[in-house]
Amino acid sequence: MVNSSSDPKILVAGASGYIGGRLVPILLKEKYSVRCLARTPEKLKARNWPSVEIIEGDVLNPVTLETALKGIDIAYYLIHSMGNQKNFEETDARGARNFAVAARETGVKRIIYLGGLAKASENLSPHLKSRQEVGQILGETGIPVTELRASIIIGSGSASFEIIRDLVNKLPIMITPRWVKSLCEPISIQNILQYLTGCLTEPRTVGQILEVGGEEVLSYKEMMKTVAEVLGKKLWMIPVPVLTPRLSAYWLNLVTTVPMSIAYPLIEGLRNDSITSNDQIKSWIKLDLLSFRESVEIALIKETSLSPESRWTEADLMKDQIISEKWSAKIFHDQRKILSSLPAESIFNTVQRIGGNVGWYYADWLWKLRGLLDRLIGGVGMRRGRRHPTELRIGDPVDFWRVEKFEPGKYLKLRAEMKLPGKAWLEFRVKDTYDQKSLFEQTATFTPSGITGIAYWYLVMPFHFLVFRNMAKRLVKSAAAQSSSRTD
Repeated sequence: MVNSSSDPKILVAGASGYIGGRLVPILLKEKYSVRCLARTPEKLKARNWPSVEIIEGDVLNPVTLETALKGIDIAYYLIHSMGNQKNFEETDARGARNFAVAARETGVKRIIYLGGLAKASENLSPHLKSRQEVGQILGETGIPVTELRASIIIGSGSASFEIIRDLVNKLPIMITPRWVKSLCEPISIQNILQYLTGCLTEPRTVGQILEVGGEEVLSYKEMMKTVAEVLGKKLWMIPVPVLTPRLSAYWLNLVTTVPMSIAYPLIEGLRNDSITSNDQIKSWIKLDLLSFRESVEIALIKETSLSPESRWTEADLMKDQIISEKWSAKIFHDQRKILSSLPAESIFNTVQRIGGNVGWYYADWLWKLRGLLDRLIGGVGMRRGRRHPTELRIGDPVDFWRVEKFEPGKYLKLRAEMKLPGKAWLEFRVKDTYDQKSLFEQTATFTPSGITGIAYWYLVMPFHFLVFRNMAKRLVKSAAAQSSSRTD
């Protein structure tokens, strides 16, 4: 049963993701007491959510879950694998099982889970099958689970929406595979959040599997035509039967902002129609459901916001690499130091604008070429851009990097998420000196994975020498120009 208290304590697991990042502010606005489980607490602390308790923990590490779940009445489980890494089914199952066991042992009274919509009897794609199995596993310990099964979610920052938007924007003539005829019941992000919060106060939803959809059943072809109409574009489609899911995913990887690791499971899931067969939730939680066109119009307007609520890019796509022990002690550095008469703050203001539309201060065409090469082999490339043109927080994507550490006015550490035979970081540090000057330090670090990684470093060393040396100089020069323009 739901806690009889008027103020249940709520945990959100997956608060740094697309859905969780929008759910938490709504729960806070409705005066709920909220705790967030995070592998990297700094990412959530950077959100500056008021009155949120953030606990470090990982569903794959059960010893970290007891503290996070102790005293919790209702837990949202919004965690799932999206990449196409091996054994993701086992990873998802293990995480759900650990969470459910810890929830039972700490007295959690209810779990709310967002899964995927498709008929269980169909030949489900591995990712859809895993999403539904997670719901089953969460309920195995006897805790009542409310499982909402949703079709594709339409909203600014949604990977599914960005795929459709990019296809329409960039391909006026489109060769379309068979999956564009698949049917789904798209739902707006606003309505999904209303259902997720509505379940808290509707006792009939406890222990139920509930299918949630929007107002219309549409094919992907119909959705793309609607988006084209909203954007004021013409769209011609030429159907072909030969594009397999993997070929389609490569195609999307090159054309849209979404990388191969996300495109492939999305496309693979399109072999299953995603339509509700039971609309019971509509009679329990009454909403004004947005039409697909309305959802698209709202998403396009919100995309112009300088500070979007959340985006699929905030999910950490980098998988832990195993570095060969033989080469584990081998670390390469490229460090540049520049003494400047500028205040440290002025230089760092320029540092934190790096990437995105501003670029990398030197040889942007080389950076774009590196991003294109990464896209060709299924990586994230440069198309993710930045969340905000001038602000940074831990966890933000910056083209094919991600902010790992950030100290305003002092220090920025970026971790590479492009495909590499090793791990790479790019650091910027600025500090005042004793003689009223400032010291700017830029350091590129690479830890190779085996002999291939070492060969890679020496192969690109001439480019690194050229790019990193001049990037540091141009960055400080740009800071001086900006400082001069402000004083004129």
